Amino acid sequence: MELTTYEKDSIFVVKPKEKRIDSNSAPGFKKEMIKFIEEGKKNIVLNLSDVDFIDSSGLGVIVSILKRVRKEGDIKLCCAKESVKSVFELTKLDKVFEFFYSEEEAVDSF
Repeated sequence: MELTTYEKDSIFVVKPKEKRIDSNSAPGFKKEMIKFIEEGKKNIVLNLSDVDFIDSSGLGVIVSILKRVRKEGDIKLCCAKESVKSVFELTKLDKVFEFFYSEEEAVDSF
């Protein structure tokens, strides 16, 4: 999966460049995210602005990332389209993750 990344004030920002995080792209996404975490990236902002669709595989990856960083950091989500945010709401994961309208708000929340 193609990702854009940068670090700002020890916050690691990840932006998937794919329209879908589904069973086809989720394994690659997970592999990249685990690599970042193993490199010491523990406070992560996931910018979902380019993502139009997410399925249970994609949700599973995001939850597994949270479990990996939770002891030493956190993951916060931003810029999610309604179609993506509604999947989090349907699965009650909107109670687990913090959502922000902008990347800047998400970074500043740490």
